[in-house]
Amino acid sequence: MAELPLPDLDPTSDRAVFRQIADHIRHAIEQGTLAEGDKVPSEAQLMQHYGVARMTIRNALQVLQGEGLTVAEHGRGVFVRSHPPVRRLASDRFARRHREQGKAAFIAETEGAGGKPTVDSIKITEERPSADVAERLGITSEDHVIARSRRYLINGQPVETAVSYIPAEIARATRIAQPDSGPGGIYARLEELGYRLDHFVEEIRSRMPLRDEVRALKLAPGVPVFHLARTAYAIDGRAVEVCDTVMSSDAYVLSYELPAR
Repeated sequence: MAELPLPDLDPTSDRAVFRQIADHIRHAIEQGTLAEGDKVPSEAQLMQHYGVARMTIRNALQVLQGEGLTVAEHGRGVFVRSHPPVRRLASDRFARRHREQGKAAFIAETEGAGGKPTVDSIKITEERPSADVAERLGITSEDHVIARSRRYLINGQPVETAVSYIPAEIARATRIAQPDSGPGGIYARLEELGYRLDHFVEEIRSRMPLRDEVRALKLAPGVPVFHLARTAYAIDGRAVEVCDTVMSSDAYVLSYELPAR
């Protein structure tokens, strides 16, 4: 424990021993004494320092993993979790100037923050929409949509998955239905097709991730996700796209500038 001085337990505290130990390690992480990627002292080291049973140490480490602060690697130990670069989800991310520069919103924002954006797991299908998507698009469940599914990464770390639904009568046989939608992304293609965009409506909620989302985003235990549903409207009032997005909550700051009028 010479490399990481930890305080002793407080025998007068009514706080459970394993929680006191978790508090000590958490404080070391918050203060930077234990940095991202650093190995947490082993169970044996912690048992010796605190004079407690192995199960007590494991309970303490489980608390930290549940908070998303640490991650256990089989055969190697427990490490301070590395967090993905934070991407600021700004209110102007869909401004037309980005499309005119040939950059989709994710690419423009990530590069502006000094990160390296990539997109993978692209899958395109034509299907019938769910009741919710159909209602948002103003179509029936018997109509068809082009569904574009993909995963976004910053510096190689997955931060977001998204599925866009565009009415098939608009997107079928266009670049929107191809893996590479071209410079500026699907919004640039929609405007080229005559659907000049007017505004977007977003609904955001926080929840715990589903199993597939944990796998796709490589989420640590205890890390929730933002679930965002966005609808894009053309100037004639028609809804032309619905995007269902799941974002790692520790990879984003939601930042909006709102008028006071």
